[in-house]
Amino acid sequence: MKVLLHRHRELCEQAVDPLEIAAGLEAHGVTGRTAARLHHRDVFSLAEEMYARVPRTGEPHPAPTCLPVPRARASWALLSLLPGTLGAATVIALGLAHGHPRPLVALGGLLAIALATRAALRHGPLAGPPGTRAWRPTYAARAWTVWLLAYALVGDGLLHNVMTGGPDAPPTLTGDGPWPTAGAPVLALLLACAPAAWCAHLLTAVARRRLAGSRGLGDFTAAAKPLLLGTLALFLGALAGLLQLCATVLHAPAARPQALTLGALLLLARLLTTHRHRHAPVLALGAAAATEAAALALPLAGRLPGCAFLAVPVRTLVGAAGEAAVPALACGTAALALLLHAGRTLTQASAHAPTGAAE
Repeated sequence: MKVLLHRHRELCEQAVDPLEIAAGLEAHGVTGRTAARLHHRDVFSLAEEMYARVPRTGEPHPAPTCLPVPRARASWALLSLLPGTLGAATVIALGLAHGHPRPLVALGGLLAIALATRAALRHGPLAGPPGTRAWRPTYAARAWTVWLLAYALVGDGLLHNVMTGGPDAPPTLTGDGPWPTAGAPVLALLLACAPAAWCAHLLTAVARRRLAGSRGLGDFTAAAKPLLLGTLALFLGALAGLLQLCATVLHAPAARPQALTLGALLLLARLLTTHRHRHAPVLALGAAAATEAAALALPLAGRLPGCAFLAVPVRTLVGAAGEAAVPALACGTAALALLLHAGRTLTQASAHAPTGAAE
C-alpha cells in the first residue's frame, strides 16, 4: 500500500473524490487482482482508502455535483453536416456533367469531401479532447479508411469484372457502366457523419453523468455496456434510414450489408481513437482492408499457370453470396472484434474521466 500511495500521491492529493482516484488507478493498469492482494474487494474500495490516507493539498476543492458534461455546439453540429452536403452536391454535379468534365467534377468533389470530413473529425465529439494530438488517428488508420470507402464505391464492380475476366475498361462513374459505381452507400455514409457525431456526444454525456452518480466502478461498467450497445444501435438505425433514402433518390441498390458493417466499423474505430485507444482500430481497419485487397488479388493471381487454386476461396464465397459478401464479411468481422474490445475498454471509468477542457 505504501508503494502504491507513493506512486500515485499526486493523483490522490489532487482528487476531489475516491471515484476520480479509482478512474486514475484503472487507467494505470491497477486491477481488481491488485486490490485483492491489498485486502480490498475492488479498485473502488482501494481508492477510498487511498483517498482517506492522503491529505488534500492547497485550497480545498468543493465536491462537484457531477463531472463536466460536453455541450452540443452549433459549430461542430454544422461541420458534421458538411461531408454529406458536399457528397450530395457532387452526385448532382456528376449527374449533370457529361463526357470529359466528369473526372474533373469527381476529383473536385472528392477533394472538397475530404477537407470537409477532416474538419468534421477535428472538432466536436468525433475529435479527441482539446490539445491532444496523440489521440488523433494515425496515418495508417487514415489510409485504411480511405481504402475501405473507395472499395465501397467501386469495389463490388471491380470484383465482378475481375471474376468475369476483366477489367477491360476504366470506371465511368455511373451505376450502369461496365464498372458499376455504388453511389448510394457512400453518400449515406457521408450523410451519417451527423448522426455519428450526435451518437458520440450522447455516449460521452450520458457516461459522464452515470460516472458521477455511480457508487463504484462495477456499477458504472454495468450501466456503460448497454449505453455503448444502444449508441451503436441508434447509429445503425440512422444509417439504415439514410441508405433507404439514398437508394430511393438515386434509384440504386442500397447495399445494406456492406454499408452497415462498414459504418459500424468506422464508428467504433473513431470512438476508440477519441478515447485514447488507437492500436486496436488500426489493426481492425487494416485487417478489413487487407481482406478486401486479397479478394481482388487472388482471382488475378489465379490466372497464372498452375495457380488456379488461389481463386477458389473467393469464387466459392462470391458464388454463394455474391460480391457483396466480401466487404460485408471483412468489415463485419472487424467491427465485431472492435465491439468486443470496446466492451472492455469504453465501459471503464478511466475512458470517460475528463482529461482537459470541456468539449
